[in-house]
Amino acid sequence: MNDFVYNTPTKVVFGRKAEEKLGALMRAQGCRKVLVHYGQGSVVRSGLLDRVREVLKAEAIEWVELGGAVPNPRLSLVYEGIELGRREGVDFILAVGGGSVIDSAKAIGYGLSCGGDVWELFERKRKVTGCTPIGVILTIAATGSEMSASCVITGEDGWRKLGCSSDTSRPRFAIMNPELTMTLPDYQTACGCVDILMHTMERWFYASGGMELTDRIAASLMRTVMKHALILRDDPQNYESRAEILWAGALSHNGLTGCGTDGGDWAPHKIEHELSGLFDVAHGAGLAAIWGSWARYVSSREPSRFVSFAQHVMQVSGAGTDAEMALKGIEAFEEFCRAIHMPVNMRELGVQPDEEQIAEMAQKCVKGMGGPAGKVVKLYAEDIEEIFRMAR
Repeated sequence: MNDFVYNTPTKVVFGRKAEEKLGALMRAQGCRKVLVHYGQGSVVRSGLLDRVREVLKAEAIEWVELGGAVPNPRLSLVYEGIELGRREGVDFILAVGGGSVIDSAKAIGYGLSCGGDVWELFERKRKVTGCTPIGVILTIAATGSEMSASCVITGEDGWRKLGCSSDTSRPRFAIMNPELTMTLPDYQTACGCVDILMHTMERWFYASGGMELTDRIAASLMRTVMKHALILRDDPQNYESRAEILWAGALSHNGLTGCGTDGGDWAPHKIEHELSGLFDVAHGAGLAAIWGSWARYVSSREPSRFVSFAQHVMQVSGAGTDAEMALKGIEAFEEFCRAIHMPVNMRELGVQPDEEQIAEMAQKCVKGMGGPAGKVVKLYAEDIEEIFRMAR
């Protein structure tokens, strides 16, 4: 077991009509002027944004608004939010939407608090020194950004997708009403389920440390997500399954499922970031398309955690060599992805990068990491190129 610090300061208000608690939560923050940040219109069409406005008005809290956040959130909108926040004297950010909105809000918060060019924080040229406080009303179960310390932004200059993590960006509160996720298209629901799974799967594949309790929590979370993803495939309005998935998303990325480990591998995420950065695909679908090829490539060199994944997560039975058991687990996960209509290769994802694009993505991945990706097996540019080829 490795030493660890577990920090989850976010207050969660969970359940039906949880958004009605917004007024009391905002009063507790003591803020003077709020930036309400949201996406491309779903919160408008559902009436949620109007309800937020009514609460802020009733609480006599001034606010300004910035919509337009998109999947794979853009740096240009972050810059717009920072400029707006500075001009208006914003001292709190309320993100209303999914992970892209929350990530964009965190980046805006970094820019308001740290000064200078916020992109330098993502390029690791400067360190984060603070973040304007953030609150969340969550509408999508996926990224776990509502309780995590991380965010990912896409810079349009070169379509670089970079992450930045700091405990200062963990939201002060997260309002989580499973009913707000019921209007999602089936594809988005499935993408979200894969993203949730991958946040714990990345932590599962560690190179050092580990705890029996953490493994048991992680395996249970992943099996629960897979069970309820299949229920939601057939019954999208199932409240209980929506609730299970929504809570799993938060727990999967707040650090719980990595306690006592070296933090996990994260190479699939880094590889996928280059794929969605260049082709603008949905993050969860991109992960599903890449993961099997990464797993085959890495398990051929270091199968032990893949055997454990097969047995304890995918519950594969029977005998076999380590290599055979690892492959059975990988194939079982791909069967699950197909069952919820997720791709398991780039062809099914709808993208076909050529050799030049593969080389570009691999180089950008290594450059963004400042060295090889992954921990179970360290992956250099040539390794990542081969994984992309395998995934075609």
